[in-house]
Amino acid sequence: MIFGEIVVWYISTEYEQIVFFSTSVKAFRPMELNRETPPTFQDRLVPKETRLAGWAALVHGLGMAAPVRAASAVADGYIKGSKRGEDGWTVFDKRYWPGHHVMDHVSFALRHEWLDPLVLKRVFDATDPDTISAFVRDAPTGTVTRRVWFFYETMTGRRLPIEDAPTVTAVDALDPKSYVTSHAALSKRHRVRDNLLGTGGYCPVIRRTEALEDHRKRRLADKAAETVGGSSRQLISRAASFLLLADSRASFAIEGERPPRSRLERWGRAVLQAGKNRLTLEELNRVHGVLIEDSRFVRAGLRPDGVFVGERDRNADPLPEFIGARPEDLPALLDGLLAANMRMTESAIDPVLQAAATAFGFVYVHPYQDGNGRLHRCLIHHVLAEREFTPPGMIFPVSTVMLDRIDEYRRTLQGHSGPLMPFIDWRPTTNRNVEILNDTADLYRYFDCTAEAEFLYACVARAVEHDLPEEIDYLRRHDEARRRIMETVEMPDGLAQDLIMFIRQNSGKLSKRRRTREFAALTDEEAAEIETICGEVFGDG
Repeated sequence: MIFGEIVVWYISTEYEQIVFFSTSVKAFRPMELNRETPPTFQDRLVPKETRLAGWAALVHGLGMAAPVRAASAVADGYIKGSKRGEDGWTVFDKRYWPGHHVMDHVSFALRHEWLDPLVLKRVFDATDPDTISAFVRDAPTGTVTRRVWFFYETMTGRRLPIEDAPTVTAVDALDPKSYVTSHAALSKRHRVRDNLLGTGGYCPVIRRTEALEDHRKRRLADKAAETVGGSSRQLISRAASFLLLADSRASFAIEGERPPRSRLERWGRAVLQAGKNRLTLEELNRVHGVLIEDSRFVRAGLRPDGVFVGERDRNADPLPEFIGARPEDLPALLDGLLAANMRMTESAIDPVLQAAATAFGFVYVHPYQDGNGRLHRCLIHHVLAEREFTPPGMIFPVSTVMLDRIDEYRRTLQGHSGPLMPFIDWRPTTNRNVEILNDTADLYRYFDCTAEAEFLYACVARAVEHDLPEEIDYLRRHDEARRRIMETVEMPDGLAQDLIMFIRQNSGKLSKRRRTREFAALTDEEAAEIETICGEVFGDG
């Protein structure tokens, strides 16, 4: 680079164009990354004879605090095909090598890797704005250039000293074929169609995967409506009550609790109210108050201190598996989350995907002192009900399925939270809590929600295709068995229900103890006939 009285110029490694700046502009020097290839990167061995590229190169070269979940490298020589997978890495042919400058690798990442909004934001924070400005001026109509410009100003809230883009064909911020996107709103300044799920304040990303596309094609909402539509209102009401109680118990069991009936009923009230009010901070606080009725030991509203998920050592000091956002960041994070949820609603995003992006984002922020997990699962019900995915008066027992798949549920949560922990600087407090010492807001603001969306969709699919129809079918069979039993022997309705339960619990036979106690008045013939009825109705015989 030459610093003279007339011009300053440099060669762009990506576009191979000479760029001129007048001496009135601050002298610009392209930021170069650390050229050393480390033997390991974030506890992973770097493939031999390769160099870090894209997000991994940026994080290593700039010394940034951010996990790279899908890392890339470029081979020093030619490889078969344009790229290959190797021990969790994507290795590209040497012809893909972008260069040594920061913007070279940003361009590579946006062209060849999945968008990592957290790393991109950290790159922007670590890069001189003049570097971004020069990159945009270099090719103001370029597709990648305009996307970088749009992301920079959206994520940082800072406006670069650049005139609006020329009138050219607009480009999508995210490729709708690769990502779940919202209704696009044209940013005239950048000539970019803003189709993000959220905003600069909170922006989850969901990649289109085969699993998600398969779930979407199964038309689960239609299946649920058909199941409910073919049953009487009274039967649906009873099924909903049973499923709600099961979901209530499961939600507490996930937290390792066996609550009294009163707390189960509070959960039920919260779920039954789901979707009736617009989701706002006031509504979150209200529902939290329903779930945590006794506020003597749990502060109402957003927490004023730290919070963690994990165990304690023998001195009761914290051993966190995950730490929630700093209390001072909670208002802005929740504002962004709620704005993103509203945008997804207005864009008619698939309700299950919206529920995942909102509910899992909420539990990662962990805004309350207690009850975050239960409220997280309640938010799933809220979105599905508000978007009319769930039939009126019905709930899907999502918590029940999550409890059955508790290991997978925990792996999903830890798959996101675990990689963040090395980048949260914290210390224990005198009251055995945690205090975060660094700026962590972006760790909760930007995240890839694909794994969470796949897990939630699988849970909803089981609830719709199995739990809901099986519960309705069971109630139909139960009603038929009860009717036939009462036609055989006249007895109170409640006693007939108990008789069915005892027979089914004992593999289709009335136990000797029950036969000689509650049902001693039955003749042997009547008892045998009732066992036959249960076998025929429930298919146990």
